Amino acid sequence: MAAADGAGLPLAIGAASASPHETKLLETTLDESLIDELPERLIGDKAYDADKLDERLWHERGVKLIAPHRRGRKTKTQDGRELRRYRRRWMVERLFAWLQNFRRLVTRYEVKVENFLGFLHLGCILILLRQF
Repeated sequence: MAAADGAGLPLAIGAASASPHETKLLETTLDESLIDELPERLIGDKAYDADKLDERLWHERGVKLIAPHRRGRKTKTQDGRELRRYRRRWMVERLFAWLQNFRRLVTRYEVKVENFLGFLHLGCILILLRQF
């Protein structure tokens, strides 16, 4: 999982097994943030459309979560104004494309997650150094 800013630069990055759902990994990824302060808004895909997650992020961290509603949602909680920001989700995809430039991250050779996270952080450092 990764969180990126408006320019596609990494803010937080994390790795875990494939079995837990993304909403359960979001808060642990935010805890592993590369910067001290969290962004005001997070944009996620339809998997993040959960009222409990919205409330928890807002009350505990002061972060507004913007995610489009799933198809079967009965009560609408967002209007179209906030969802206009969802169009910028490609910035996160660009971050993943930048990380794919590092051969060690394309195929996970490391067995231990700590070693893989170390290489992920190294890749993020190199991406940040290229931008400045």
